[in-house]
Amino acid sequence: MSSLIDWSVAERAARSLAPTPPSVTPGEANAVVAELRTSTERAAQHVAELTRLTEPAVTAATSVVDRPGWVSANIASMSTVMDPLTEKLTAKRKPGRVTAAVGGRATGAQAGAILAFLSGKVLGQYEFFSVEKGQLLLVAPNIVAVEQSLKVDPSDFRLWVCLHEVTHRVQFTAVPWMRQHMLDEIAALTEALDVDPDALADRFKSAVGEIAKVARGRGDASGVMAALAPPEARAIMDRVTGFMSLVEGHAEYVMNAVDSSVIPSQAAIEKKFALRRKKGGNPLDRLLKTLLGMDAKTRQYTQGSQFVRSVVDQIGLDDFNVVWSSPSTLPTKAEITAPGDWIKRVHG
Repeated sequence: MSSLIDWSVAERAARSLAPTPPSVTPGEANAVVAELRTSTERAAQHVAELTRLTEPAVTAATSVVDRPGWVSANIASMSTVMDPLTEKLTAKRKPGRVTAAVGGRATGAQAGAILAFLSGKVLGQYEFFSVEKGQLLLVAPNIVAVEQSLKVDPSDFRLWVCLHEVTHRVQFTAVPWMRQHMLDEIAALTEALDVDPDALADRFKSAVGEIAKVARGRGDASGVMAALAPPEARAIMDRVTGFMSLVEGHAEYVMNAVDSSVIPSQAAIEKKFALRRKKGGNPLDRLLKTLLGMDAKTRQYTQGSQFVRSVVDQIGLDDFNVVWSSPSTLPTKAEITAPGDWIKRVHG
């Protein structure tokens, strides 16, 4: 366990603060779980047709979880990603044993509060950091809550969500280098981050100004992150942004490209879900979403799907799939909003 983040405190805090799930009977809950599992299998067939990517024999576990179950999975994921950085910072600061313990519990509680918030928002996730073979997580209470809120057909909505998450599974299994590429980028980011406490304090002061702009509706999460990162780390963050925009946009493209005979109410679902994203929530909710990068996530969906659609329209799906050939064929952050530049660079 890292001395800077007590993950056991984070998990307890997240579980206790997680929002109350929608009210369903045990029979209804069992039916939702069964349908989500079936929908995952159905989705795989459509994703294969729509992507023309060959997924090997599925080894990733599919888990239909509640909010505490999602928290536990992501505690493992976050600790895998963040512990190398926090250990590096601990080595620099060499805090006393008592200071480290108190600080670790406080930071753990803060991490738990963030996870609790997210546990009520995430519909599904393909998690591959803590499990080498990956795991597909579907958060049943959140899926039910959204379908009830939007008043959409439950079966159609569940299959629609599964299309998105199964696409991520296919991306990371049909393209064998992608998982290691992401792990390498995160390792490079850890190395690039300046962990000198004084330098970090100076950048944190800059970040406070960015947070104030966000609160007034004039900033964004990328500004906060950029204020905390040195230039070499920002370059890596830009590469990761381009990559994530591609994989999120590709999944968005697939889930909305399915034939209307498969999901009859897909157009209505897409329209209502897009409106839900735009509305956000109360001011505090919007601020927290922005600071957590959830606004940036929405832009990744939108810009990424526009990139995929534009490239496929111009040169066809098979030539688009060259994007999965190697890290060098991935679009840059700039190319995501200029697909013609990617076509020119990769296809000449």
